[in-house]
Amino acid sequence: MLGMLILEISVFQASSESDMERRAYAVWVSEVMLQQTQVATVIDYYTKWMKTWPTVQHLAMASLEEVNEKWSGLGYYSRGRRLYEGAQKVVRDLGGRMPRTAEDLQKQLPGVGRYTAGAVASISYGQAKGVVDGNVIRVLCRLRRIGADFTSPAVTDALWNLANNLVDRDRPGDFNQAMMELGATVCTPKKALCGECPLQSLCRAYRKVEQDSSSLLSKTVKRRSKTQDVSISDIEECAAAASCPLCLQSGDHWDCSLGVTNYPRKSAKKPSREEQTVTCVWERFGEQGDPEYLLVQRPQKGLLAGMWEFPSVLLEKATTAGEREEILCGRLREVTGSNISVIKDLQLVGEVIHIFSHINQTYLVYYLQSRSIKMKEEEESLRWVTRRQFMESAVSTAMKKILRLCEARGLVSAGAEPPRKRKKDISDVQPPAGRVRADSKQRSIQSFFKVAVKESA
Repeated sequence: MLGMLILEISVFQASSESDMERRAYAVWVSEVMLQQTQVATVIDYYTKWMKTWPTVQHLAMASLEEVNEKWSGLGYYSRGRRLYEGAQKVVRDLGGRMPRTAEDLQKQLPGVGRYTAGAVASISYGQAKGVVDGNVIRVLCRLRRIGADFTSPAVTDALWNLANNLVDRDRPGDFNQAMMELGATVCTPKKALCGECPLQSLCRAYRKVEQDSSSLLSKTVKRRSKTQDVSISDIEECAAAASCPLCLQSGDHWDCSLGVTNYPRKSAKKPSREEQTVTCVWERFGEQGDPEYLLVQRPQKGLLAGMWEFPSVLLEKATTAGEREEILCGRLREVTGSNISVIKDLQLVGEVIHIFSHINQTYLVYYLQSRSIKMKEEEESLRWVTRRQFMESAVSTAMKKILRLCEARGLVSAGAEPPRKRKKDISDVQPPAGRVRADSKQRSIQSFFKVAVKESA
């Protein structure tokens, strides 16, 4: 991930044990946030998170409710919960000290995988461990012309071995961040900037492109030759390509029009599961006359664990409109503990479609307005909230879409959201004074690579 783009905001060269701990924690937070999420989205979340919980000890003292509220809108909510659980374990079981090696980080902290462990260990503690994320996969597959599905075990192992062999032993953190940055800004998925790449001379995929550019000439020469077979062999062609687990498979072919973007390859993505959920925006007027909405807390395990939502029911099978309304009324009776009959007051608002990583979720939205009713006594999983409280609660993006749909239809009043601060450009923020890196000279990524020189016989 592009951890350094975030870390440049507030992380400095560690000069003491406490600084090293804070740096490791900051790298951990940024790398977890950046999983499956773009840098531009993460910056504000990261800044607010670190301001609220600047150390692992601060995070461990928070509540899961507070963590979910801070994570709200960032998606993949289990990431925030695991960060929180990891911080608690560091404080409770490890004496407040982060593990120092990639192996211990992965073993001892929940939710920390091979990539995150390698990033934290190399950037914070200088351990010579490579990292493999989407950007690095793209760079390495093109450098070495690895054409097999990069999600296969054989390719995954090969990529990690390559990353660990290539990483600079003196500056592993800088090297890993340079590789990730290269993949994000130069060796991009669709329009690779090969002319600007410092590794162009080492890239086998680029050399294949160069070879293709002269293919017409070589074919012409071959057709005109009657006594000699004129051909140009492939660049460092694998002798066992037909059976090699890393090469293009027999059913895959090099597409000249794609150039280096022929690599990497992956298998077709499995189709997402289609689901329908019926949900109710239940509005009442509070003691001060302000509209309030009923929220229910989700179970502490599973999708959107511990988050708050409008009363909802996942539909297990196809239903008619009448059946859906009966199901929804049953859910409202269940959560309130009251034998209410509001089916005649339910108003169908429309549909909201929200895409999760593996689910295409369609919410069938209903609206209900009624006076207050008696709820279950001391029910902690229920609450009535104002619009402002709703926007500040640990609710998913899908729930915010649902409320906006009701507002657009004129069913609920659209309140003014708090003004958003201008997103700071990375260049606007400087490391703390007196803690800037002493070494201001940055090596180029090309200097990390040593071109093999063939020894003379």
